Amino acid sequence: MVTWPSQAACRLRGFGRGEIARSPPLFCGTARHRPAFRCAGSRLEGPIGSSEACKAAAPSGRLGRRKPLHLSQREPILNIPGVIAVLAGVMILVHCWRVFVLDPETDIQVLLTFAFIPARFERSLAASWGFPGGIAADIWSFVTYAFLHADWTHLGVNVLWFVVFGSPVARRFGTLRSLAFFVVTAAIGAAAHLAANGAELAPMIGASAAVSGFTAAAVRFVFQSGGPLGPMRSAHPDAYHVPALSLPDLVRNGTVMGMITVWILLNVVFGAVSLPIPGAEGQIAWQAHLGGFVAGLVLFRLFDPVAA
Repeated sequence: MVTWPSQAACRLRGFGRGEIARSPPLFCGTARHRPAFRCAGSRLEGPIGSSEACKAAAPSGRLGRRKPLHLSQREPILNIPGVIAVLAGVMILVHCWRVFVLDPETDIQVLLTFAFIPARFERSLAASWGFPGGIAADIWSFVTYAFLHADWTHLGVNVLWFVVFGSPVARRFGTLRSLAFFVVTAAIGAAAHLAANGAELAPMIGASAAVSGFTAAAVRFVFQSGGPLGPMRSAHPDAYHVPALSLPDLVRNGTVMGMITVWILLNVVFGAVSLPIPGAEGQIAWQAHLGGFVAGLVLFRLFDPVAA
């Protein structure tokens, strides 16, 4: 998430598992979907089944011709929950529309309408600048700014981070809760930026506040025993529904607190100290990042469908 220092700057655009191949099993003539075994006359050769099962599977009690059948389990290269894919896809489509379709003047109007601009809420400035959208834009810009990005690097970093940390949260929350969580964390991130920057004219754009919220939500459960990244981890869907850490337990958890500390330090170093970072043409809106992160951490329980 970045803010641009001037209106002129607004013109800048800018595991799944692979195929799991199994050895081609041999099946009874018509029992193509039975566990792999081979029938030989009245005897069974193989780990599973019985000669009676083979006869029952074949027409008229006779064995059909044995044919090798290749089985494979195919999964998508990127096994992303639908809601995460849709949100990330909208971010990408919006950026493509701005870069490849809109002219610079129209793009500036899009930014003035949908980016989050603290000066909107200073009525004297709002009147003199004449921001488009009126009161409606005052409301929707608390969320719509999250779908705008400064350039391809800014977009790529946010989408990648969102896919990594948003996916486990979406598998736990489900579609509607995930959408609501995205809106709430983005809005609280914008509110934190507004509180810290008063009547600033620079527009804030980027999904970082919402992504930070999903990151915070993920650390509440992914490192738990049996969770996606915890001890005794499992690929089973139940791994995303392990009991979450309470806030007091979270503070006592060294792994989680270590990650949170590093995350905060990175935001302070690259944001408050204003060090350059790839994908950010302007100042990092680190207060929005922190606002989204704290919102995700504290409000997690309100969205979590898993019993405490």
